[in-house]
Amino acid sequence: MTTRAPVTRRLTLRARMALLTAAAVALAVAACASAGWLLTRNQLYHELDRRLGAVSGGPPPGQDRDRDGVPPFHGRLAWQVEAALAACTQDPTGTGSENRPPGPYEIMQLVNAEGRRCTVPGTGALQVTSEDVQVARGERDHVYHDGTGVTSSGSKGDVRILTRSFRTADGTPAAVSYAISLDEVEGPLDNLALLLTAVTALGVLVSAAAGLMIARASLRPVDELTGAVEHIARTEDLGTRIPEEGTDEIARLSRSFNSMTAALAASRERQQQLIADAGHELRTPLTSLRTNIDLLLRSEATGRELPQATRHNLLASVKAQMQELSSLVGDLLELARPAEAEPVRETVALHDVVARAVERARLRGPGLTVESDTQPWHVLGDPASLERAVVNLLDNAVKFSPPGGTVTVRLKAGELTVRDHGPGIPADDLPHVFERFWRSPSARSLPGSGLGLSIVARVVAECGGDVALEPAPGGGTLARVRLPGTATPGD
Repeated sequence: MTTRAPVTRRLTLRARMALLTAAAVALAVAACASAGWLLTRNQLYHELDRRLGAVSGGPPPGQDRDRDGVPPFHGRLAWQVEAALAACTQDPTGTGSENRPPGPYEIMQLVNAEGRRCTVPGTGALQVTSEDVQVARGERDHVYHDGTGVTSSGSKGDVRILTRSFRTADGTPAAVSYAISLDEVEGPLDNLALLLTAVTALGVLVSAAAGLMIARASLRPVDELTGAVEHIARTEDLGTRIPEEGTDEIARLSRSFNSMTAALAASRERQQQLIADAGHELRTPLTSLRTNIDLLLRSEATGRELPQATRHNLLASVKAQMQELSSLVGDLLELARPAEAEPVRETVALHDVVARAVERARLRGPGLTVESDTQPWHVLGDPASLERAVVNLLDNAVKFSPPGGTVTVRLKAGELTVRDHGPGIPADDLPHVFERFWRSPSARSLPGSGLGLSIVARVVAECGGDVALEPAPGGGTLARVRLPGTATPGD
Protein backbone atom coordinates (compact mmCIF):
# COMPACT_ATOMS: atom_id res chain seq x y z
CA MET A 1 0.00 0.00 0.00
CA THR A 2 1.47 3.31 -1.08
CA THR A 3 0.87 6.52 0.83
CA ARG A 4 0.29 9.79 -0.93
CA ALA A 5 2.67 12.63 -0.27
CA PRO A 6 1.34 15.64 1.65
CA VAL A 7 -0.31 18.35 -0.41
CA THR A 8 2.59 20.73 0.20
CA ARG A 9 5.01 18.14 -1.22
CA ARG A 10 2.97 17.91 -4.43
CA LEU A 11 3.14 21.68 -4.94
CA THR A 12 5.99 23.37 -6.75
CA LEU A 13 8.57 25.28 -4.77
CA ARG A 14 7.21 28.54 -6.19
CA ALA A 15 3.68 27.66 -5.05
CA ARG A 16 4.91 26.63 -1.60
CA MET A 17 6.75 29.93 -1.17
CA ALA A 18 3.66 31.90 -2.20
CA LEU A 19 1.47 29.82 0.10
CA LEU A 20 3.81 30.22 3.06
CA THR A 21 4.09 33.97 2.45
CA ALA A 22 0.32 34.32 2.31
CA ALA A 23 -0.10 32.25 5.46
CA ALA A 24 2.52 34.29 7.34
CA VAL A 25 0.95 37.59 6.29
CA ALA A 26 -2.52 36.28 7.11
CA LEU A 27 -1.44 35.33 10.62
CA ALA A 28 0.28 38.69 11.13
CA VAL A 29 -2.71 40.68 9.83
CA ALA A 30 -5.15 38.55 11.84
CA ALA A 31 -3.08 39.05 15.00
CA CYS A 32 -2.89 42.82 14.45
CA ALA A 33 -6.62 43.02 13.66
CA SER A 34 -7.53 41.03 16.78
CA ALA A 35 -5.25 43.16 18.93
CA GLY A 36 -6.75 46.34 17.44
CA TRP A 37 -10.28 45.11 18.02
CA LEU A 38 -9.55 44.19 21.65
CA LEU A 39 -7.83 47.52 22.33
CA THR A 40 -10.76 49.41 20.82
CA ARG A 41 -13.24 47.35 22.84
CA ASN A 42 -11.34 48.02 26.05
CA GLN A 43 -11.20 51.72 25.28
CA LEU A 44 -14.92 51.91 24.58
CA TYR A 45 -15.75 50.03 27.77
CA HIS A 46 -13.42 52.29 29.68
CA GLU A 47 -15.27 55.29 28.26
CA LEU A 48 -18.60 53.76 29.31
CA ASP A 49 -17.29 53.20 32.82
CA ARG A 50 -16.03 56.76 32.97
CA ARG A 51 -19.42 58.09 31.89
CA LEU A 52 -21.21 55.91 34.44
CA GLY A 53 -18.91 57.13 37.18
CA ALA A 54 -19.35 60.74 36.12
CA VAL A 55 -23.14 60.78 35.64
CA SER A 56 -24.25 58.35 38.34
CA GLY A 57 -25.59 61.15 40.53
CA GLY A 58 -22.30 61.75 42.33
CA PRO A 59 -18.53 61.84 41.97
CA PRO A 60 -16.47 58.90 40.68
CA PRO A 61 -16.63 55.84 42.93
CA GLY A 62 -14.62 56.19 46.13
CA GLN A 63 -14.36 60.02 46.02
CA ASP A 64 -16.15 62.97 47.70
CA ARG A 65 -18.53 60.99 49.94
CA ASP A 66 -20.00 62.59 53.02
CA ARG A 67 -18.99 61.48 56.47
CA ASP A 68 -21.71 58.83 56.55
CA GLY A 69 -20.69 57.27 53.25
CA VAL A 70 -23.78 58.56 51.45
CA PRO A 71 -23.47 59.75 47.83
CA PRO A 72 -24.54 63.41 47.63
CA PHE A 73 -28.02 62.89 46.15
CA HIS A 74 -29.90 66.17 45.89
CA GLY A 75 -33.34 67.41 45.08
CA ARG A 76 -35.90 65.20 43.39
CA LEU A 77 -33.32 62.40 42.90
CA ALA A 78 -32.76 62.08 46.67
CA TRP A 79 -36.49 62.05 47.28
CA GLN A 80 -37.05 59.36 44.63
CA VAL A 81 -34.25 57.21 46.05
CA GLU A 82 -35.78 57.30 49.51
CA ALA A 83 -39.24 56.64 48.05
CA ALA A 84 -37.99 53.72 46.02
CA LEU A 85 -36.41 52.13 49.08
CA ALA A 86 -39.56 52.65 51.11
CA ALA A 87 -41.90 51.20 48.48
CA CYS A 88 -39.34 48.69 47.10
CA THR A 89 -41.19 47.75 43.94
CA GLN A 90 -39.33 45.14 41.93
CA ASP A 91 -41.07 45.76 38.59
CA PRO A 92 -40.43 48.70 36.27
CA THR A 93 -42.82 51.55 37.09
CA GLY A 94 -43.90 54.65 35.22
CA THR A 95 -43.61 55.38 31.54
CA GLY A 96 -43.50 59.17 31.41
CA SER A 97 -40.38 61.20 31.16
CA GLU A 98 -41.65 63.43 33.98
CA ASN A 99 -40.95 60.60 36.42
CA ARG A 100 -37.46 59.79 35.09
CA PRO A 101 -34.55 60.86 37.35
CA PRO A 102 -32.13 63.32 35.76
CA GLY A 103 -29.07 61.78 34.04
CA PRO A 104 -28.01 60.15 30.74
CA TYR A 105 -28.29 56.59 32.10
CA GLU A 106 -31.18 54.48 30.88
CA ILE A 107 -31.92 52.35 33.95
CA MET A 108 -31.52 53.07 37.66
CA GLN A 109 -32.48 50.86 40.57
CA LEU A 110 -31.62 50.30 44.22
CA VAL A 111 -30.55 47.10 45.95
CA ASN A 112 -31.03 46.57 49.67
CA ALA A 113 -28.87 44.49 51.94
CA GLU A 114 -31.12 41.45 51.44
CA GLY A 115 -30.46 41.48 47.71
CA ARG A 116 -33.91 42.72 46.68
CA ARG A 117 -34.09 45.29 43.92
CA CYS A 118 -36.17 48.42 44.32
CA THR A 119 -37.00 50.13 41.04
CA VAL A 120 -37.00 53.87 40.66
CA PRO A 121 -40.15 55.35 39.08
CA GLY A 122 -39.67 56.17 35.39
CA THR A 123 -36.83 53.67 34.83
CA GLY A 124 -36.53 49.99 34.19
CA ALA A 125 -35.17 47.06 36.15
CA LEU A 126 -31.82 45.23 36.25
CA GLN A 127 -30.91 41.69 37.14
CA VAL A 128 -29.29 41.63 40.58
CA THR A 129 -26.03 39.72 40.80
CA SER A 130 -24.00 38.49 43.75
CA GLU A 131 -21.56 41.33 43.17
CA ASP A 132 -24.39 43.86 43.56
CA VAL A 133 -25.42 42.21 46.86
CA GLN A 134 -21.85 42.48 48.15
CA VAL A 135 -21.87 46.21 47.40
CA ALA A 136 -25.30 46.62 49.03
CA ARG A 137 -24.02 44.97 52.20
CA GLY A 138 -21.05 47.30 52.33
CA GLU A 139 -18.49 44.56 51.56
CA ARG A 140 -17.36 46.36 48.41
CA ASP A 141 -17.36 50.04 47.51
CA HIS A 142 -18.48 49.67 43.89
CA VAL A 143 -18.43 47.26 40.99
CA TYR A 144 -18.63 47.45 37.16
CA HIS A 145 -20.10 44.54 35.24
CA ASP A 146 -22.20 43.60 32.22
CA GLY A 147 -25.76 42.48 32.64
CA THR A 148 -29.28 42.52 31.22
CA GLY A 149 -31.97 45.02 31.88
CA VAL A 150 -35.59 45.91 31.05
CA THR A 151 -36.56 49.52 30.40
CA SER A 152 -39.77 51.10 31.56
CA SER A 153 -41.15 50.59 28.04
CA GLY A 154 -40.53 46.84 28.30
CA SER A 155 -37.54 46.50 25.91
CA LYS A 156 -34.83 44.13 27.02
CA GLY A 157 -31.11 44.29 26.19
CA ASP A 158 -27.49 44.12 27.33
CA VAL A 159 -26.28 46.96 29.52
CA ARG A 160 -23.15 48.11 31.31
CA ILE A 161 -23.82 48.49 35.04
CA LEU A 162 -22.16 50.48 37.82
CA THR A 163 -23.28 49.59 41.34
CA ARG A 164 -22.25 51.96 44.17
CA SER A 165 -22.72 51.54 47.89
CA PHE A 166 -24.36 54.15 50.15
CA ARG A 167 -26.28 54.45 53.39
CA THR A 168 -29.81 55.65 53.78
CA ALA A 169 -30.85 58.44 56.10
CA ASP A 170 -31.29 55.99 58.93
CA GLY A 171 -27.85 54.42 58.31
CA THR A 172 -29.05 51.28 56.54
CA PRO A 173 -26.53 50.00 53.94
CA ALA A 174 -27.79 49.78 50.36
CA ALA A 175 -26.61 50.15 46.79
CA VAL A 176 -27.69 52.01 43.72
CA SER A 177 -27.14 50.65 40.19
CA TYR A 178 -26.86 52.71 37.03
CA ALA A 179 -26.93 51.17 33.55
CA ILE A 180 -26.19 52.32 30.00
CA SER A 181 -27.09 50.24 26.97
CA LEU A 182 -24.22 48.45 25.25
CA ASP A 183 -25.68 49.07 21.81
CA GLU A 184 -23.52 52.16 21.35
CA VAL A 185 -20.45 49.96 22.00
CA GLU A 186 -21.43 46.69 20.37
CA GLY A 187 -22.59 48.33 17.17
CA PRO A 188 -19.26 50.05 16.42
CA LEU A 189 -17.40 46.91 17.52
CA ASP A 190 -19.40 44.75 15.10
CA ASN A 191 -18.73 47.22 12.27
CA LEU A 192 -15.05 47.29 13.20
CA ALA A 193 -14.92 43.49 13.20
CA LEU A 194 -16.41 43.36 9.68
CA LEU A 195 -13.96 46.01 8.49
CA LEU A 196 -10.97 44.21 9.99
CA THR A 197 -12.14 40.92 8.48
CA ALA A 198 -12.33 42.54 5.06
CA VAL A 199 -8.88 44.11 5.55
CA THR A 200 -7.47 40.72 6.59
CA ALA A 201 -8.95 38.98 3.55
CA LEU A 202 -7.61 41.71 1.26
CA GLY A 203 -4.21 41.46 2.93
CA VAL A 204 -4.15 37.71 2.34
CA LEU A 205 -4.97 38.13 -1.35
CA VAL A 206 -2.38 40.87 -1.80
CA SER A 207 0.25 38.89 0.10
CA ALA A 208 -0.45 35.79 -1.99
CA ALA A 209 0.05 37.77 -5.20
CA ALA A 210 3.16 39.45 -3.80
CA GLY A 211 4.48 36.11 -2.59
CA LEU A 212 4.02 34.61 -6.04
CA MET A 213 5.89 37.48 -7.67
CA ILE A 214 8.65 37.33 -5.06
CA ALA A 215 8.92 33.57 -5.52
CA ARG A 216 9.24 33.99 -9.29
CA ALA A 217 11.94 36.63 -8.92
CA SER A 218 13.79 34.70 -6.20
CA LEU A 219 13.70 31.37 -8.01
CA ARG A 220 14.80 32.70 -11.40
CA PRO A 221 18.44 31.70 -10.67
CA VAL A 222 17.17 28.27 -9.60
CA ASP A 223 15.36 27.98 -12.94
CA GLU A 224 18.62 28.84 -14.70
CA LEU A 225 20.44 26.23 -12.61
CA THR A 226 17.75 23.66 -13.44
CA GLY A 227 18.07 24.47 -17.12
CA ALA A 228 21.83 24.06 -16.95
CA VAL A 229 21.52 20.71 -15.17
CA GLU A 230 19.00 19.48 -17.74
CA HIS A 231 21.27 20.67 -20.55
CA ILE A 232 24.24 18.80 -19.06
CA ALA A 233 22.14 15.67 -18.55
CA ARG A 234 20.97 15.86 -22.15
CA THR A 235 24.23 16.78 -23.88
CA GLU A 236 26.87 15.70 -21.29
CA ASP A 237 28.52 19.07 -21.87
CA LEU A 238 30.43 19.70 -18.65
CA GLY A 239 31.70 23.03 -19.95
CA THR A 240 28.35 24.69 -19.21
CA ARG A 241 28.62 27.50 -16.67
CA ILE A 242 26.04 29.46 -14.70
CA PRO A 243 26.47 33.22 -14.10
CA GLU A 244 27.74 33.82 -10.54
CA GLU A 245 26.15 37.12 -9.57
CA GLY A 246 25.77 38.36 -6.01
CA THR A 247 26.70 36.90 -2.65
CA ASP A 248 23.43 35.25 -1.61
CA GLU A 249 22.69 31.54 -1.24
CA ILE A 250 21.70 31.19 -4.90
CA ALA A 251 25.03 32.67 -5.98
CA ARG A 252 26.83 30.25 -3.64
CA LEU A 253 24.85 27.39 -5.15
CA SER A 254 25.83 28.55 -8.64
CA ARG A 255 29.50 28.73 -7.69
CA SER A 256 29.32 25.29 -6.11
CA PHE A 257 27.65 23.90 -9.21
CA ASN A 258 30.29 25.44 -11.47
CA SER A 259 33.04 24.03 -9.24
CA MET A 260 31.38 20.61 -9.39
CA THR A 261 31.11 20.63 -13.20
CA ALA A 262 34.71 21.86 -13.48
CA ALA A 263 35.86 19.00 -11.22
CA LEU A 264 33.82 16.52 -13.26
CA ALA A 265 35.25 17.89 -16.50
CA ALA A 266 38.79 17.60 -15.12
CA SER A 267 38.07 14.07 -13.92
CA ARG A 268 36.72 13.10 -17.34
CA GLU A 269 39.77 14.64 -19.01
CA ARG A 270 42.09 12.70 -16.72
CA GLN A 271 40.12 9.54 -17.36
CA GLN A 272 40.29 10.00 -21.11
CA GLN A 273 43.99 10.79 -20.88
CA LEU A 274 44.54 7.69 -18.77
CA ILE A 275 42.69 5.54 -21.29
CA ALA A 276 44.62 7.04 -24.18
CA ASP A 277 47.97 6.61 -22.42
CA ALA A 278 47.10 3.08 -21.31
CA GLY A 279 46.12 2.18 -24.86
CA HIS A 280 49.37 3.57 -26.16
CA GLU A 281 51.42 1.67 -23.58
CA LEU A 282 49.50 -1.56 -24.17
CA ARG A 283 49.96 -1.39 -27.91
CA THR A 284 53.70 -2.18 -27.83
CA PRO A 285 53.64 -5.35 -25.67
CA LEU A 286 50.48 -6.59 -27.40
CA THR A 287 52.06 -6.12 -30.84
CA SER A 288 55.17 -7.93 -29.74
CA LEU A 289 53.10 -10.74 -28.23
CA ARG A 290 51.01 -11.10 -31.37
CA THR A 291 54.13 -11.20 -33.59
CA ASN A 292 55.88 -13.81 -31.47
CA ILE A 293 52.79 -15.99 -31.17
CA ASP A 294 52.13 -15.71 -34.91
CA LEU A 295 55.67 -16.99 -35.58
CA LEU A 296 55.14 -19.92 -33.25
CA LEU A 297 51.76 -20.77 -34.78
CA ARG A 298 53.09 -20.48 -38.33
CA SER A 299 55.91 -22.83 -37.44
CA GLU A 300 53.42 -25.34 -36.10
CA ALA A 301 51.10 -24.94 -39.12
CA THR A 302 53.83 -25.39 -41.75
CA GLY A 303 55.61 -28.19 -39.90
CA ARG A 304 58.87 -26.28 -40.08
CA GLU A 305 60.30 -26.29 -36.59
CA LEU A 306 62.18 -23.27 -35.46
CA PRO A 307 65.69 -23.63 -34.19
CA GLN A 308 65.78 -24.39 -30.50
CA ALA A 309 67.55 -21.15 -29.65
CA THR A 310 65.06 -19.09 -31.69
CA ARG A 311 62.10 -20.86 -30.13
CA HIS A 312 63.56 -20.28 -26.66
CA ASN A 313 64.09 -16.59 -27.39
CA LEU A 314 60.51 -16.25 -28.67
CA LEU A 315 59.09 -17.90 -25.54
CA ALA A 316 61.31 -15.76 -23.29
CA SER A 317 60.10 -12.67 -25.13
CA VAL A 318 56.47 -13.77 -24.70
CA LYS A 319 57.05 -14.29 -20.99
CA ALA A 320 58.68 -10.87 -20.64
CA GLN A 321 55.85 -9.17 -22.47
CA MET A 322 53.32 -10.98 -20.29
CA GLN A 323 55.16 -9.81 -17.20
CA GLU A 324 55.18 -6.26 -18.55
CA LEU A 325 51.46 -6.48 -19.23
CA SER A 326 50.81 -7.81 -15.74
CA SER A 327 52.84 -5.00 -14.22
CA LEU A 328 51.06 -2.42 -16.34
CA VAL A 329 47.61 -3.74 -15.43
CA GLY A 330 48.56 -3.80 -11.75
CA ASP A 331 49.78 -0.21 -11.94
CA LEU A 332 46.58 0.86 -13.70
CA LEU A 333 44.44 -0.83 -11.07
CA GLU A 334 46.42 0.88 -8.32
CA LEU A 335 46.00 4.31 -9.88
CA ALA A 336 42.31 3.72 -10.69
CA ARG A 337 41.51 2.56 -7.17
CA PRO A 338 38.63 4.72 -5.86
CA ALA A 339 38.85 6.43 -2.51
CA GLU A 340 36.03 4.27 -1.10
CA ALA A 341 38.10 1.14 -1.74
CA GLU A 342 41.16 2.31 0.18
CA PRO A 343 42.41 -0.24 2.72
CA VAL A 344 42.11 0.50 6.40
CA ARG A 345 45.08 2.57 7.56
CA GLU A 346 47.20 1.08 10.30
CA THR A 347 50.52 1.65 12.00
CA VAL A 348 53.31 0.37 9.74
CA ALA A 349 56.97 -0.18 10.63
CA LEU A 350 58.55 1.68 7.71
CA HIS A 351 62.03 0.32 8.47
CA ASP A 352 60.74 -3.23 7.99
CA VAL A 353 59.08 -2.24 4.72
CA VAL A 354 62.35 -0.71 3.50
CA ALA A 355 64.29 -3.85 4.51
CA ARG A 356 61.98 -6.10 2.45
CA ALA A 357 62.16 -3.75 -0.53
CA VAL A 358 65.98 -3.73 -0.34
CA GLU A 359 66.07 -7.54 -0.49
CA ARG A 360 63.84 -7.50 -3.59
CA ALA A 361 66.08 -4.87 -5.20
CA ARG A 362 69.18 -7.00 -4.61
CA LEU A 363 67.50 -9.90 -6.40
CA ARG A 364 66.57 -7.72 -9.37
CA GLY A 365 70.05 -6.19 -9.65
CA PRO A 366 72.47 -8.99 -8.83
CA GLY A 367 75.45 -7.06 -10.22
CA LEU A 368 74.73 -3.99 -8.05
CA THR A 369 75.55 -3.12 -4.49
CA VAL A 370 72.56 -1.99 -2.41
CA GLU A 371 73.65 -0.35 0.84
CA SER A 372 71.00 0.08 3.53
CA ASP A 373 71.03 2.10 6.74
CA THR A 374 67.64 2.36 8.44
CA GLN A 375 66.42 3.55 11.82
CA PRO A 376 63.07 2.64 13.35
CA TRP A 377 60.16 4.74 12.10
CA HIS A 378 56.44 4.01 12.30
CA VAL A 379 53.86 5.66 10.03
CA LEU A 380 50.12 5.41 9.48
CA GLY A 381 49.20 3.86 6.13
CA ASP A 382 48.57 0.72 4.11
CA PRO A 383 51.48 -1.76 4.38
CA ALA A 384 51.12 -3.17 0.85
CA SER A 385 50.92 0.27 -0.77
CA LEU A 386 53.91 1.56 1.17
CA GLU A 387 56.01 -1.46 0.20
CA ARG A 388 55.04 -1.05 -3.45
CA ALA A 389 56.03 2.63 -3.36
CA VAL A 390 59.45 1.86 -1.85
CA VAL A 391 59.99 -0.98 -4.34
CA ASN A 392 59.18 1.37 -7.23
CA LEU A 393 61.80 3.84 -6.00
CA LEU A 394 64.39 1.10 -5.72
CA ASP A 395 63.44 -0.34 -9.14
CA ASN A 396 64.10 3.04 -10.72
CA ALA A 397 67.46 3.25 -8.97
CA VAL A 398 68.39 -0.30 -10.10
CA LYS A 399 67.18 0.34 -13.66
CA PHE A 400 69.32 3.45 -14.16
CA SER A 401 72.41 2.34 -12.21
CA PRO A 402 75.46 1.39 -14.29
CA PRO A 403 76.80 -2.19 -14.05
CA GLY A 404 78.60 -2.67 -10.77
CA GLY A 405 77.11 0.54 -9.40
CA THR A 406 75.90 1.26 -5.89
CA VAL A 407 72.43 2.17 -4.64
CA THR A 408 72.32 3.78 -1.19
CA VAL A 409 69.18 3.62 0.94
CA ARG A 410 68.84 5.68 4.15
CA LEU A 411 65.94 6.05 6.62
CA LYS A 412 66.40 8.54 9.42
CA ALA A 413 63.82 10.56 11.41
CA GLY A 414 61.07 9.89 8.90
CA GLU A 415 63.10 10.79 5.81
CA LEU A 416 63.81 8.03 3.28
CA THR A 417 66.46 8.69 0.64
CA VAL A 418 67.37 6.49 -2.32
CA ARG A 419 70.48 7.47 -4.27
CA ASP A 420 71.82 5.96 -7.47
CA HIS A 421 74.88 6.78 -9.62
CA GLY A 422 73.14 6.69 -12.96
CA PRO A 423 72.95 9.36 -15.66
CA GLY A 424 70.59 11.50 -13.59
CA ILE A 425 67.47 13.37 -14.70
CA PRO A 426 67.74 16.58 -16.76
CA ALA A 427 66.45 19.67 -14.99
CA ASP A 428 63.78 20.19 -17.67
CA ASP A 429 62.37 16.73 -16.98
CA LEU A 430 62.14 16.99 -13.19
CA PRO A 431 58.65 18.71 -13.16
CA HIS A 432 57.19 15.78 -15.16
CA VAL A 433 58.61 12.74 -13.40
CA PHE A 434 55.45 12.10 -11.33
CA GLU A 435 53.05 12.37 -14.27
CA ARG A 436 51.30 9.23 -15.43
CA PHE A 437 52.96 7.40 -18.34
CA TRP A 438 55.66 10.04 -18.61
CA ARG A 439 59.12 8.73 -19.42
CA SER A 440 62.20 10.67 -20.32
CA PRO A 441 63.56 10.17 -23.86
CA SER A 442 66.54 8.24 -22.47
CA ALA A 443 64.24 5.78 -20.63
CA ARG A 444 61.75 4.97 -23.38
CA SER A 445 63.85 2.08 -24.59
CA LEU A 446 63.90 0.56 -21.11
CA PRO A 447 61.14 -1.67 -19.71
CA GLY A 448 58.46 0.01 -17.64
CA SER A 449 55.08 1.68 -17.95
CA GLY A 450 55.86 5.16 -16.64
CA LEU A 451 53.44 4.69 -13.74
CA GLY A 452 55.84 3.78 -10.95
CA LEU A 453 56.57 7.29 -9.71
CA SER A 454 52.91 8.26 -10.06
CA ILE A 455 52.06 5.45 -7.65
CA VAL A 456 54.82 6.62 -5.30
CA ALA A 457 53.43 10.18 -5.28
CA ARG A 458 49.89 8.93 -4.59
CA VAL A 459 50.86 6.62 -1.72
CA VAL A 460 53.06 9.25 -0.08
CA ALA A 461 50.28 11.86 -0.36
CA GLU A 462 47.78 9.44 1.22
CA CYS A 463 50.12 9.11 4.18
CA GLY A 464 50.43 12.88 4.53
CA GLY A 465 54.01 13.10 3.28
CA ASP A 466 55.85 14.48 0.27
CA VAL A 467 58.30 13.12 -2.30
CA ALA A 468 60.81 14.79 -4.60
CA LEU A 469 63.59 13.87 -7.01
CA GLU A 470 66.72 15.96 -7.29
CA PRO A 471 70.20 15.67 -8.83
CA ALA A 472 72.61 13.91 -6.48
CA PRO A 473 76.01 15.43 -5.69
CA GLY A 474 78.59 13.84 -7.94
CA GLY A 475 76.02 12.53 -10.43
CA GLY A 476 72.98 10.33 -10.30
CA THR A 477 69.55 10.94 -8.79
CA LEU A 478 68.45 11.35 -5.19
CA ALA A 479 64.86 10.46 -4.27
CA ARG A 480 63.72 12.04 -1.00
CA VAL A 481 60.53 10.91 0.81
CA ARG A 482 59.30 12.47 4.07
CA LEU A 483 56.55 10.72 6.01
CA PRO A 484 55.05 11.84 9.34
CA GLY A 485 55.32 9.31 12.13
CA THR A 486 57.14 8.36 15.31
CA ALA A 487 60.25 6.45 16.23
CA THR A 488 58.29 4.17 18.58
CA PRO A 489 54.80 2.80 17.94
CA GLY A 490 51.93 4.30 19.89
CA ASP A 491 53.59 7.68 20.57
